[in-house]
Amino acid sequence: MERTTTVLTAFGFLLLSVSSAPITKQQDVDIYSFHINTTVNSRYAFTVITSRVANRLNESKEVHFEVKIPKNAFISKFRMTIEGKTYDGVVKKKEEAQQQYSQAVSRGESAGIVSSVGRTLEEFKTSVTVSAFSKVTFELTYEELLKRRLGKYELRIHAQPMQTVADFKIDVYINEHPGISYLEVKGGLKTQELSSAVISTLAASTNEAWVSFYPTREQQTTCKACGENGLNGDLLVEYDVKRPKQNGELKASSGYFVHYFAPTDIPQIPKNVVFIIDRSGSMHGRKMTQTHLAMLKILGDLAQDDYFGLIIFDSAVDVWKAELLQAKEINLKQAKDFVKSITDRGATDINAAVLKGVEMITKYPRKGSASILILLTDGDPTSGETNTARIQENIKEAIGGKFPLYCLGFGFDVNFDFLEKMALENDGVARRIYEDSDADLQLQGFYEEVATPLLTDVQLNYIGAANLTQTSFRQYYNGSEIVVSGKITDNSLETLQTEVIAISKSASVKYQDSVSTKDLIDVSPQHENFTQRLWAYLTVKQLLEKEVTLKGDEKDAARKKALDLSLRYEFVTSLTSMVVTKPQEQETQVAHKPKEGAERPTDQHHLHSLLPPWGFGHQGSYAAVPNLQYKPSPAGRPGLPGLPGPPGPPGPPGLPSLLLLLDVSEPPNPAGPPPQIEDNFYDFAEEELEPEEPLATFISQTEAPPTTTPSVRGVRLLISAQPKQICYDAPVGQKLRLLLDSSSDVSINGQLSDKGFELVTIHYKTAKLLVSPAKSVYSDGENSVEFVWGQPEPGRHETDGVSIFLRTNELDVTLGSVRVVFLLHKKAGEVFLWPVVHQHPKNANVQGILATSDLHYEELQGSTLKIQDQEVGAFQSSAIDYRFPAAPTVECWLVPFQSALQGALSDFTVSQL
Repeated sequence: MERTTTVLTAFGFLLLSVSSAPITKQQDVDIYSFHINTTVNSRYAFTVITSRVANRLNESKEVHFEVKIPKNAFISKFRMTIEGKTYDGVVKKKEEAQQQYSQAVSRGESAGIVSSVGRTLEEFKTSVTVSAFSKVTFELTYEELLKRRLGKYELRIHAQPMQTVADFKIDVYINEHPGISYLEVKGGLKTQELSSAVISTLAASTNEAWVSFYPTREQQTTCKACGENGLNGDLLVEYDVKRPKQNGELKASSGYFVHYFAPTDIPQIPKNVVFIIDRSGSMHGRKMTQTHLAMLKILGDLAQDDYFGLIIFDSAVDVWKAELLQAKEINLKQAKDFVKSITDRGATDINAAVLKGVEMITKYPRKGSASILILLTDGDPTSGETNTARIQENIKEAIGGKFPLYCLGFGFDVNFDFLEKMALENDGVARRIYEDSDADLQLQGFYEEVATPLLTDVQLNYIGAANLTQTSFRQYYNGSEIVVSGKITDNSLETLQTEVIAISKSASVKYQDSVSTKDLIDVSPQHENFTQRLWAYLTVKQLLEKEVTLKGDEKDAARKKALDLSLRYEFVTSLTSMVVTKPQEQETQVAHKPKEGAERPTDQHHLHSLLPPWGFGHQGSYAAVPNLQYKPSPAGRPGLPGLPGPPGPPGPPGLPSLLLLLDVSEPPNPAGPPPQIEDNFYDFAEEELEPEEPLATFISQTEAPPTTTPSVRGVRLLISAQPKQICYDAPVGQKLRLLLDSSSDVSINGQLSDKGFELVTIHYKTAKLLVSPAKSVYSDGENSVEFVWGQPEPGRHETDGVSIFLRTNELDVTLGSVRVVFLLHKKAGEVFLWPVVHQHPKNANVQGILATSDLHYEELQGSTLKIQDQEVGAFQSSAIDYRFPAAPTVECWLVPFQSALQGALSDFTVSQL
């Protein structure tokens, strides 16, 4: 039995994305199922990517798996299931894998790649040889703490499977205890062509939200960001939370707590800001043009009580004005004229330029203000003091911890490690500005994050807690958030006391809170571990950032602690590696994440010549947790991973650096002739019930409408609308026309019971599908196929223009250009159906109660709505949204049937199904 090893090293940092490698012939290697499931609990996100691939050839085939994941995320699990056997990753100290890695590199064997793919994503790639007529399942899990920027959190999912997928799903579940104040779905995949595939729902309690994206095969090729190889784009979920208390939000479980602090009702602190702008020769062309555009916009956004200064430098340092000037209109006009005149020339004296900025701010102090230095450069120091270590020492000594320095590195020629260390040593951050067409917007965006200081010298204290993450912050900016986590050390502690001390515009402020630990431990069992993992994630992340600025024993101690915690929590960081054993032919794959900005190698066989030294690791890196077990999601919580605590004492998750060693055994040759793939070859076992995306959806009435409207024994239906959905009641016992499209020979009729639908019939050309809570039967005159809910094996049937999938509690049906998903619901011992239209016919003359996918209305005074130029009396109500398996309760405007559908009930009834 031959054994080979694959080494993969990955790094990561925020955002979410996925792809599966290019497949030349879909009929040969088929990605038949591709799911992305994200659960966000109190800003901490778990994402599971599952790709199921079938080799339909009668010979072995190499199958690829590629995913793009956030740079700010840590891989916490990678698993492959091949021919019924599962191969999990094991996280080890990076040096333990060096020998295998070095041997593989020295042989120059083919390489898998983990590389940067832009501003926000890292690409992870691997492959495995799959036997004839066999399948492989790849499963990748990663974790991230969503960071609040400009008043919102952003979850990014990049979808690029490189082929159309019959069973493609993205599901996002968000649980925020104080309530969700804002929810919006954006991105390249939120287009007109894909609008019917995206749906978002906010529960009436506002504590929970769901987003789903279920594009059909046709939609995966026809949208703007799509092509023959399927989807290619981002889905962005943006949201913010309610903040009822200025002293923040506390969560705790399993002996760990997390404190989110983001006060809002605080006056803005005037700022003193000095911009230090590189005008060396390398800034020639577009860089300088974009700098002009950005600075003109930034100057226009300064508040009137701000003071500012401008410094430009090459080998010489020039100051626009010798002192800081108030942001009055006349001063701003002169400053803008000066910015327009800046031209590129000369070398780069960073040391002298930054020291001049420090001198300007310290020379003219203002009480009750916040000072900020912002450096923009695109190159190494080439003039004056060029030793980067000495420059860092000079700047740190001059600033003396009095204010932050932010370093913006323009492009990939810049020495980003140098800028990063200099910024971190001075309470700031370094940010790369990418040389894209929107570089000026990137500069503006960064400035907006620090444009509104609200507090300075922020110190957070916790009585009865230890092992705290960072508790001191130089400044707090509007739209951001301070997050502190720690361990409750006293098991008998009845209250957790918090104290926040800071300086505001006019005086010192103090926020205090004392919360019962019993009240804090309100996390449901499937979430009970998230506070511990969040603490671990944040601790390792901050240790690796701190390690950059330390020396000697302090540096070694921080590095050791980060390593111990990364291993304990099985995160792949810049200090750890992952080893995965799998069956494969005699070949070793090697992958190593390059430094940020390094060119991505195109010749995989010569990748070893481009790799950094083994010990190198970027501070953002991926961790993989092989022994992480996932419990089935409870009803009403689609895709929530149950995460048990890691063995041994707790420790923090690490920054994303990933080294995957894939040890491999060659599979035995199958005896006898290869098996043939049958119609039901595709395996949807272990599928969880997940939310479907409907356009008009049915709701079971849970409360009588207001007494001013007649009481109706009926079923409540929803029509998607903004800002609040429209609902109406349909009487039970009716046979209703759900959808009729004569141009495509599709008609759907349904029989209402007092809970939902008890029978639905779909007619398509000469074929018929009868769906009931017991079973579904499809017949086309020649063949008949039966699907029974709860049957042991998932079912599948495909013919020309017809595709039917039966999963656990959902039947996915595509007939021509129409796609409908039937959800099986159980309530009060009764079972009923809920049809959800995922793709509407293109014909504008479609009829039926499901024909209206989106309703536009205007809210007038009182409880009056204007719908289709008609004023309608409405009532604030709620309904259960059965288009999701979770069946959340949502708020809605209750209106009469004829107002919602612009027609009488008789217009939507049929004599027979």
